[in-house]
Amino acid sequence: MANQESTATGTFVVPVKCIKDEAKDMPFFQASEGYARVLSYILALNTAVLNRKVSDPLPESESIKKIVALLDTVDSWIELVPPKSDPQRYGNLAFRDYIKLFEERANKVLEQLLPSTLHPAIQEISPYLTQSMGHGTRIDYGSGHELSFVVWLCCLEMIGFLQYQDHPAVVLRVFERYLELVRKLQRTYQLEPAGSHGVWGLDDYQFLPYLWGSAQLRDHARLKPIAVMDAQQVEDYAPDYMYFRAIQSIHQTKRGPFHEHSPVLFEISGVPHWPKVNSGMIKMYKAEVLGKFPVVQHLLFGSLLPWRPADSPDEFAAMLTTVAPSPTAIPITRPPVPGSTTAPGVIPR
Repeated sequence: MANQESTATGTFVVPVKCIKDEAKDMPFFQASEGYARVLSYILALNTAVLNRKVSDPLPESESIKKIVALLDTVDSWIELVPPKSDPQRYGNLAFRDYIKLFEERANKVLEQLLPSTLHPAIQEISPYLTQSMGHGTRIDYGSGHELSFVVWLCCLEMIGFLQYQDHPAVVLRVFERYLELVRKLQRTYQLEPAGSHGVWGLDDYQFLPYLWGSAQLRDHARLKPIAVMDAQQVEDYAPDYMYFRAIQSIHQTKRGPFHEHSPVLFEISGVPHWPKVNSGMIKMYKAEVLGKFPVVQHLLFGSLLPWRPADSPDEFAAMLTTVAPSPTAIPITRPPVPGSTTAPGVIPR
C-alpha cells in the first residue's frame, strides 16, 4: 500500500496522492474503499436521472441552490482574467492566472457555501474542487478533472451537506451547470484535451454527460441512439438531454464529418436501444477512466476517499459516524469490488 501522510484537523485530513506506480497501485486502487465509494456514487446518480429531463420539475434544496450559485461565481471570475491576445500554440497562458485566482479564493467560497460546523472539512474537500477546472501548468482539461468534481460532490454528501434526495438535482442542476462552466473555460482558454486518445476517444474532454445522459433517455418512446446523427434533433433536444448537449458541443468545436472526428460516438449511434448504451457507458467508464493510470494518477485520498482495502458496509458506517455531523443511511448499492467475492451492500453515511 502506498504511504499516506496527512495533516489532520479533527477527523478530516489534507488529501494526498497515492497512485504513483501503475503496476502496484492501480490494482490496489480498483480494490480500494475509495474506488468503491466513487463508483457507487456515480451509479446512484445514474439511477437518479433515469427518464428525467433537465427541464423536469425537481426538488431543489438550499444546498443545491448554493452550489449552483458557487459555480456562477466561479464562472464570473473568467471576466477578471481575459485570454492573452498574442498567438500561443498550446492553450492560452492566461488560464494559469485563472487557476491561480481560483485556488486563492476556493477556501473563501467554501466557507460561504458550508455552515460553520462543516468548515473543518474544507481542508479535505477543497483540493477536489480546485482540481476540477483543469490543470493550470499543462493548460488542459479532461475526464480526470471531471472525476475530481464528482468526488467533491460525493464528499459533500458524506459530510452531510447534500442528501440522498438531492441526487436528481445534483446531476440535472449542479453537474449541468458545471458542464457549461468548463465548456466556457475550454473555449475561452483553448484548453488542450488531457490524456486524449485522439479520434478514438469518446470525447476530448467529458465522459459523464454520455453516461448519465444515456440514463436520461433509457425508455424514451421516440428517440433512439441514431437520432444524434440528425443535426436538427440534436439542436431540439440538447436543452433537455445531456447526451444531445454533448454532441451539440462537439459540433460547435469540430469541423468535418462526424464519423471521422468522433468515430466512437458514431459507432454507438448504431446501438438500437438506450439501455445497452447506458450499460456500455458504465463498462467503458470503469475501463477508460477509473481503469486508466494517466487519468486517475492525480486523484487524492484522505478520510472521505480512503486509500485502503474496501470495507464491509458496517465498517464504512462506523468510520463515517466519526466524520459526518448527523450520519444517516443512504440507499446506495455498492457494486462488487474487482477481484472480491463480497456481495453488493447498502452504503450508509
